[in-house]
Amino acid sequence: MASGEELTAQLAGICGPEYVLTHPDALATYRSDGLEHYRQTPLAAVLPGSGEEVRQAVRACFEAGVPWVARGSGTGLSGGALPVAEGVLIVLARLRRILSVELEDARVVVEPGVTNLSISRVVAPTHFYPPDPSSQIVCSIGGNIAENSGGAHCFKYGFTTNYVAALELVLSDGTVVGLDRDEPGYDLLGAFVGSEGTLGIATKITLRVAPAPEDVRTLLAFFEDTGSAGEAVTGIVSAGIVPGAIEMMDRLSIRAAEEATGAGYRLDVGAALIVELDGPQEECETRFEHVKRLCSDAGAVEVRVAKSADERELIWKARKAAFAAMGRLSPAYFVQDGVIPRTRLSEVLRRIDALSAEYGLSVANVFHAGDGNLHPLVCYDAAREGEPERAEQLAGQIISACVEEGGSITGEHGVGVDKKAQMPAMFSEADLEAFHRLRCAFDPHGLANPGKVMPTPRLCGEVPGPYREHPLERAGVATRL
Repeated sequence: MASGEELTAQLAGICGPEYVLTHPDALATYRSDGLEHYRQTPLAAVLPGSGEEVRQAVRACFEAGVPWVARGSGTGLSGGALPVAEGVLIVLARLRRILSVELEDARVVVEPGVTNLSISRVVAPTHFYPPDPSSQIVCSIGGNIAENSGGAHCFKYGFTTNYVAALELVLSDGTVVGLDRDEPGYDLLGAFVGSEGTLGIATKITLRVAPAPEDVRTLLAFFEDTGSAGEAVTGIVSAGIVPGAIEMMDRLSIRAAEEATGAGYRLDVGAALIVELDGPQEECETRFEHVKRLCSDAGAVEVRVAKSADERELIWKARKAAFAAMGRLSPAYFVQDGVIPRTRLSEVLRRIDALSAEYGLSVANVFHAGDGNLHPLVCYDAAREGEPERAEQLAGQIISACVEEGGSITGEHGVGVDKKAQMPAMFSEADLEAFHRLRCAFDPHGLANPGKVMPTPRLCGEVPGPYREHPLERAGVATRL
């Protein structure tokens, strides 16, 4: 096995010395992803410039027996791209080519470093890419695939997994595998999406895009509290209306977003609800009037309708800025990602309020109301002794509350290191062992993003060494070195 210096020299030969970072100052940028509570400096960060360079870099790590972690834009919020000590961070930011646009087939082929918003821009005005995380301006498609990212419009349109048609993957020993959604047999592509970098690296991605709707109508409704806003959500969904998006913000998140954007949100209310309908013009017009009545019936103190594209963009600007804007109110915060049944919204929000009071920490709530995906932001000051630990405990209690109410520990941010200890709250030991066997089928040597997702360390039982036939080759999946 090669030493650290020998490995970095080999990586420099593959990608160029300017794209292999080893100095502590250069590595400081890469010590964490968007969840800065956890930090680790890697042995090196390598920035390959092509899929072939990714393959060679992974192969070099395999031959040296060194673990690696893939990183996109670093906007993840679960510590999924947290480096491994004495491991290599493989940064995919340079792989940002759009390889082809085939609108007749509603397909786009891209590299993993392409940003989410770039997809919609390149296929506009006739098409768009529905999964739209709040960080869509900067988050990368490779990272979206790793976390199965969602967004405001996923209530109607679905998550990232619904739009991935094919992938070219580099497995942990440098083997290249092609997976296609339309191929018969087991859905290995579906298993890869949301695997958080533990099964390999996607280097070529074929995405499905959707036709742009004929009409889009957006309203912003203000309520005295989140309970009445929740009643509006229940009324809309119960009426058989499927909005393109339905988002809620509470008092604290409204304040932060308004200070950051000046979008004109009211500050004297307890909740804001964004409802957006899209589709055929006649259908949108009829259903939109119904939605306005349902908001009023639920107690809305004001309902504003976007009269232009600029007004619609301003409404969304505040919502999209909510996470980053919390920095105006708190020097640090945890962003959680629990999921609950819509019918349990009021109960869970009350529990969050009680936990906030118990721990003496503010919690702002921003969430995808349609599918019950909460994003509580636990505010704290890292300079105050004990606050980071209390914040982490409070965040964990919120996730436990979501599970107890019949929900999930994550909807779109992933498990990473942040929530892996809570996996047993949702899954039995037999379930976790099944996950582990799948992971070992892709990565029998345990080199791909170790220490993530699974609650305790688990070994696959093989020691890295000279290349052997990969298990997926025996399964008949096309591979190459």
